[in-house]
Amino acid sequence: MNEMSKIAILASGAGSNAERIMEHFGDSGLARVVLVASENAGAYALERARRLGVEAMAFSVAELRDGRLLAELLRRQVDFVVLAGFLKLVPQAMVEAFPRRMVNIHPALLPSYGGRGMFGLHVHEAVLAHGERQSGITIHYVNGAYDSGDVIFRATCPVLPSDTPDALAERVHALEHRHYPAVIEALLRGERSYEGAVLNI
Repeated sequence: MNEMSKIAILASGAGSNAERIMEHFGDSGLARVVLVASENAGAYALERARRLGVEAMAFSVAELRDGRLLAELLRRQVDFVVLAGFLKLVPQAMVEAFPRRMVNIHPALLPSYGGRGMFGLHVHEAVLAHGERQSGITIHYVNGAYDSGDVIFRATCPVLPSDTPDALAERVHALEHRHYPAVIEALLRGERSYEGAVLNI
């Protein structure tokens, strides 16, 4: 990594995780977020970036698939790519350009409740429908398939008998906001453990 690592965040929606990451690295001296990009020009994540003084960029799905987005990341000399609520499949060429330097967070305990179409409330609805007693988050490396890269870190929370999908989502979001920026920092530092858990670096 460079002395000051450059992070790019890809986000499709509201961007609360993106905002936590931008704030976390705002004055860290370790890394900075240089770009927040979305295939959704109306994504609130882009507004969050602008408000925090980070470059925001919308791109088309065609630009994702044909390599133009990758070219932009390389032009900016991005070191590390973070998916934060990004709903499109990352092309293999982009995965290969950032080996073990592209991560995603999923709002369930993978390999359960992952894959195409499993995002947001769909995940929490499925967890509740199957009567699970715990859920949580999985931070993993990105490969060429949805939610199937090597797991880096998991954190769990209880599923309560009274839970609705929204209530469970709130508990899972709290885990995301707490752990995602810190695990990214640990990876950038090359640390092998975080909060007592062994990280897959």
